[in-house]
Amino acid sequence: MAPVCTCYQYKRHLSTTSNSHTPNSTMAKTKELSKDTRNTIVDLHQAEKTEYAIGKQLGLKKSTVGAIIRKWKTYKTTDNLPRSGAPRKISLRGVKMITRTVSKTPRTTRGDLVNDLQRAGTKVTKPTISNTLRHQGLKSCSARRVPLLKPVHVQARLKFAREHLDDPEEDWENVVWSGKNSIRRVWRTKNAELHPKNTIPTVKHGGGNIMLWGCFSAKGPGRLIRVKERMNGAMYREILSENLLPSARALKMKRGWVCQHDNDPKHTTRATKEWLCKKHFKVLEWPNQSPDLNPIENLWRELKVLVAQQQPQNITALEEICMEEWAKIPATVCENLVKTCEDRKRPTCHCQQRVYNKVLR
Repeated sequence: MAPVCTCYQYKRHLSTTSNSHTPNSTMAKTKELSKDTRNTIVDLHQAEKTEYAIGKQLGLKKSTVGAIIRKWKTYKTTDNLPRSGAPRKISLRGVKMITRTVSKTPRTTRGDLVNDLQRAGTKVTKPTISNTLRHQGLKSCSARRVPLLKPVHVQARLKFAREHLDDPEEDWENVVWSGKNSIRRVWRTKNAELHPKNTIPTVKHGGGNIMLWGCFSAKGPGRLIRVKERMNGAMYREILSENLLPSARALKMKRGWVCQHDNDPKHTTRATKEWLCKKHFKVLEWPNQSPDLNPIENLWRELKVLVAQQQPQNITALEEICMEEWAKIPATVCENLVKTCEDRKRPTCHCQQRVYNKVLR
């Protein structure tokens, strides 16, 4: 145990008084010899040079040269051999146990698993749990936020997916997708190093957000407006009249184009339905609690990323940047989002069928 203690003291000594020298400095870890150097040692040995002569020529210790030669004589190679490493802390039975636990209950914490193994007689740390599960193909991820679905919602989503499962791509290209969302601005500190591009800045000393309404189709983004007041049914109908129709004309939608919006109470009031019927709007029947099926949610996400890169400092700048970035969204992005409608329906159909079967039981 003495050499271990000496090595520890040397490391601590280097961190405190690096300018002084002690006899322990000879115990510093040496750099591994390169493959070329090891091969050169073997070549010189085959040329019948002594270990001392080889060491003097290459500036190496005689013991180092001797170790390389002995390794070559034994294994016919100078490459690093596989190392066994430390024995596993968790037995195969323990690995199966924790894998089965997290597969059955994904929200199980590492602390829970540490306690389970400790009760079984195995003491491990949380990093050991993480490494073991990672080797089993399990990765720790944040749980996704999804809408709360009641049985009636599951049945409606299943019906929607089945009805539109075989719709041709041309039908989805003739849909104008609409929706509203809020874009948030945050205050940031002056220290730029605290806000690298890969981090999400925290909200400090206030902030602000604006409510936006927008629409798009496979041909590109439509109009985007800021909703400055609390929206009601009358305001929503005014927005549709002043923005949805002009957007459809600007996007050159085909005759019989379809309008999509969710089941917000403002969208489903009797007055709104009568107005839509009077204006001869074709509305896509939409299941409740289904934002994941709406491609405009992905477009809002795209806009938020673009706005965050600009780092607006006030509400006015936030609105201006939103309008600019929305107008610059390429038509190809919109087209690709609409093409994902087919991919959204098939998993929904299969998944909701399984959920609905469980509900019926």
